[in-house]
Amino acid sequence: MATITSAEVFVTCPGRNYVTLKITTSDGVTGIGDATLNGRELSVASYLRDHVCPTLIGKDPARIEQVWQYLYKGAYWRRGPVTMTAVAAVDVALWDIKGKVAGLPVYQLLGGAARDGVTVYGHASGNTVPELLDDVQRFLDKGFRAVRAQAAVPGLERVYGMRKGDGDTYEPADGELPTEEVWDTGAYLDFVPTYMSAVRERFGYDFHLLHDVHHRLSPIEAGRLGRSLEPYRLFWIEDPTPAEDQEAFRLIRQHTTTPLAVGEIFNSIWDCQHLITNRLIDYIRTSVSHAGGITHLRKIFSLAELYGVRSGSHGAGDLSPASLAAALHVDLSIPNFGMQEYMAHLPGYEEVFETSWRFEDGLMHPGDRPGIGVEFDEKAAERFPYERKYLPVNRLRDGSVHDW
Repeated sequence: MATITSAEVFVTCPGRNYVTLKITTSDGVTGIGDATLNGRELSVASYLRDHVCPTLIGKDPARIEQVWQYLYKGAYWRRGPVTMTAVAAVDVALWDIKGKVAGLPVYQLLGGAARDGVTVYGHASGNTVPELLDDVQRFLDKGFRAVRAQAAVPGLERVYGMRKGDGDTYEPADGELPTEEVWDTGAYLDFVPTYMSAVRERFGYDFHLLHDVHHRLSPIEAGRLGRSLEPYRLFWIEDPTPAEDQEAFRLIRQHTTTPLAVGEIFNSIWDCQHLITNRLIDYIRTSVSHAGGITHLRKIFSLAELYGVRSGSHGAGDLSPASLAAALHVDLSIPNFGMQEYMAHLPGYEEVFETSWRFEDGLMHPGDRPGIGVEFDEKAAERFPYERKYLPVNRLRDGSVHDW
């Protein structure tokens, strides 16, 4: 029987910070998992190095469920973003090892492909409406079947979702200390329908259109936004209100038929049980790296399937290629897949991570390399040392701290 002989943590910054866990077995098989928590990367790295990795040595890497339960129940202090991101990294690394031992891509171990490919959406943005329209055109020209649209609100200096430069990646974490942004809910609510109307007027309805509210509205404000966007047939509005108050989504439901998506900051099935079982959302956006790995994410999606809720996993550039690959394997295999977020990583990542996924005609496929299909280059990672970066802080015009 093979056993785990080492578990190593690497923190590297090829464009942005990533935390990677590498597990090696006595047979010489290695597996990697993503342990990145944007803006709090070193917390997870320490949790792994100081508390988790020593407990893995000597364990059977094939007993994935038991290891998961050991790390979850055995720690006593359950859930939370740091703990569950660390557990996820171990879990994905063990699935990677299992796939390599079996000589199969992970999706085959999960029951095989339930579809030919995974529909993904790109992130279009613009400082003006014409800039946004040009950016939507760019993603449609690339073959995307779904596009998220965000535009700068007139009168606000900085707004969530605006990319810097010509790349496809939006990276808000920046600076030695958090930057501060000013927010105006009324201006936002008045402006969003105008540019969604412009998108549909120019491009029609032959692609899916999405929008991220980023937790900034009250329930009744979210209901107003959803109703105002109904003519433009959005695939979803994401995170319309802070999700700690899950019953708030019932009020939103009473005021709009625009589909609701939430969950990228959720860490376990318990965070979304009420939302799913009461059918208060349409898409659950939990991610493989922040919700306990492949093992636990599948349980969340299985619960969602019973209630007609589909997946919509978070997949921004703050998750490493190892996380995106793992997500694609799950997406390909589950019956209730909805949509996968896809944001290209910043230049430099390809020196550290070798990937096998492919994108064609709006669909992604994880590839058929055994395991998750991503290899990690330790030597290359050393060339990109960690850089402290923070996510922004949001304030209203009167100085009050608001949800970012």
